[in-house]
Formats: sequence, structure tokens, C-alpha cells
Amino acid sequence: MKLGFVSAIFPDLNLEQVLAFAAGERFSCIEAMCWPAGRAERRFAGVSHIDVAGFTRGRADEVNAACARHGVSLSGLGYYPNPLDPDPVAAKTVVEHLKKVIKAARLLGLNNVNTFIGRDWTKTVDENWPRFLKTWRPLIAFAEDQGIRIGIENCPMSFSRDQWPGGKNLAIAPAIWRRMFNDIDSSNFGLNYDPSHFVLQRMDPLSPLREFAGKLFHLHAKDLTVHQEKLDEVGIFAFPGQWHSARIPGFGEINWAQFMAKLHEIGYDGPVCIEVEDDTFGTTLDGRMAAVRIGGNVLRPFFA
Repeated sequence: MKLGFVSAIFPDLNLEQVLAFAAGERFSCIEAMCWPAGRAERRFAGVSHIDVAGFTRGRADEVNAACARHGVSLSGLGYYPNPLDPDPVAAKTVVEHLKKVIKAARLLGLNNVNTFIGRDWTKTVDENWPRFLKTWRPLIAFAEDQGIRIGIENCPMSFSRDQWPGGKNLAIAPAIWRRMFNDIDSSNFGLNYDPSHFVLQRMDPLSPLREFAGKLFHLHAKDLTVHQEKLDEVGIFAFPGQWHSARIPGFGEINWAQFMAKLHEIGYDGPVCIEVEDDTFGTTLDGRMAAVRIGGNVLRPFFA
């Protein structure tokens, strides 16, 4: 396994600076964000450390040379929009950019691109399913042709009024994963698993690891705290943003010793990238660096 972090927490640094920080803190890899240029619709989105628009072999060589200089690899490219947006124009724009990310990953010699399935949040899973198949069968075929694996993150994307009631990502639970992988049977279609999203849903974050071991392409290391006193006030059907906080590893409810032991037990040998959405240390650059650093200190004893 390689320990790294998600670059989205450093929108104010360029790729060279992110790699330099990673090297200085003894991280082996980073997941590089690849959003299109423009204002983001939500926090942590819109960050682009690798601009994939018009990406060329020459630009890929420059990125790989920078990684080599710092001794830090790319665990994959990340882009987390809503490919099933009910607005067909928005969805088409997203899918076209996702294809650019996939092509850039091939030019960089990478294996992984990480993203969301997406969802029309006003419809049920069954009502979304035909659209999911229509969109994702050709996308996975495209990724296969490029030699790229697609890791779907299991984030519900249901935290606020504009994402209610269903959230903006279908792939939130094992029952849905089984259906996804049955209907699109591809060795290039798997998971970017984040255990914190199981804590949010009051599920055991270790529970899917053994069954889906062969589908674990990439992992996000993020923790989470459910504030019981707030939940007692508003109830489980209130927007989750009212009663939970994302935390760095070690600051929430996950037992990381047990989680990492299970990863070793099932033979997972891919990237584990810390994702910081925790303002414990503030929002300044120094504070965000401290959050990544301390998260790394928590997890580093579990890496050889």
C-alpha cells in the first residue's frame, strides 16, 4: 500500500508545490484533481492540479518528470461531478470532461480515474437505473479502450437542501454496488472506497471490504463524527450537514487499526489517500497542511 492525500485541499498551490509538500512530509503519492476551469458549485470542487483540456504527450511528460523529481507518484486522477444530472446539457458537459480525464490518465501511464456515478436526486434508485446504464455502459467501454480503471466513490452527496432527498450519487451501499457490477460486468469498473460514508449512514465501515476486495481500486482515508446531541434535536431525516462533521483520520469514529488490519488481511495493495474536509486546524494554508500532516502521522505506522 501507498500512503498519500487528495490534492483538493490545496487549491492555492500548483502541482509542483503540492508534490514538494508531499515529498517533504514523506507521502508516497497524491490523487490529483482535474476539474475544468471555472467557479465550483461546492466546496472542494473546482480544483485542478492537472488541466486535462488539450492534454498532450508533452504535458504528460512534464507532469511525470515533476513527480520523478519529488519522488511522489500519482495514485490516480480525480473528478467528482454528477454525470446523471437531470439537466441533459450539464450531464453531457460532465461526461465529455470525464472522457478527457480518462485520456489524460492514459497519457500519464496511470491506472485509475476516480469519480461519482451521479444521480437525479429527485428520483429513486430504480427510476435512475435506465439512465445509469445508458450513461455508464459506454463510459466504461471507453475506459476499457484507454486501459483505465474507474473507481467510484461511495459518497451519498446528500448533505443539504439542494441535494435532497436522494443525493447526487447512486453508488452508496453494497446492495447497489452488486447491481452495478452485475449489470456492467467489467474488470475496469470498481470502487474508490471511503469508509467515512458508511459511518454517516450508520453502517460498519469494515463490512464491505472482504466481499468487494477485488473491486477496491483506490481508497480515501477520511473520518467522521456524528454529533449525537444534534441528531437528538433534528432526527436522522434532517439534512446530514446539520448533525455530522468530516474529520481527519484518528479524529472521528473509525477504528483505524482495525480498518488497516482488514486491508492487510484481504491483500489490498493500492493507494490510501487522506481526504481533508476537516476545519479543526483552520482554513489557512498552514492549518490545512497541519491537517494533512497529522492525518499522515496517524496512518503511517500501518505502512511498511
